[in-house]
Amino acid sequence: MLCVEFRDSVMRFRLFVLIVLLGGVVFLSGCVERNLTITTEPSGATVLLNDEEIGESPVTVSFNWYGDYKVTIRKEGYETLKTHRALKNPWYDHFPIDFFAHFLNRRRIVDSYAWDFTLEVKKYESREKLIDSAWRLRQQAKVAERIYNEQYKIEQ
Repeated sequence: MLCVEFRDSVMRFRLFVLIVLLGGVVFLSGCVERNLTITTEPSGATVLLNDEEIGESPVTVSFNWYGDYKVTIRKEGYETLKTHRALKNPWYDHFPIDFFAHFLNRRRIVDSYAWDFTLEVKKYESREKLIDSAWRLRQQAKVAERIYNEQYKIEQ
């Protein structure tokens, strides 16, 4: 009888120690902070990351996942820039090392990236080219109207 009680108390103690150790791993573990800073020349451009607006440059945003990101940058008077960029995970963020880096490390890990983009000034056509283009479009419309009228026998 005494042996059974002793065994039960030892099992409870082991369970208690296991719970305390697991709780310590969870509550004393470090954390990972991932940041991406996007700057543009000129600054003040609207930045979209995966079709979601994140702000005006320079802008810093936190992220959870590494991989390919679609970047769109817009500013009045400049060409819209559409591109893709990849965020590659560091060496300590691969299995099984990531378990130790994320949960057993008590210090904060800061993983920061910076992307720089230069916008090109929007080029507008000269006045002469614009008038010439409008004249050609007008001539095409007249030809199309004449063909339409002949086809449907519409008199003017």
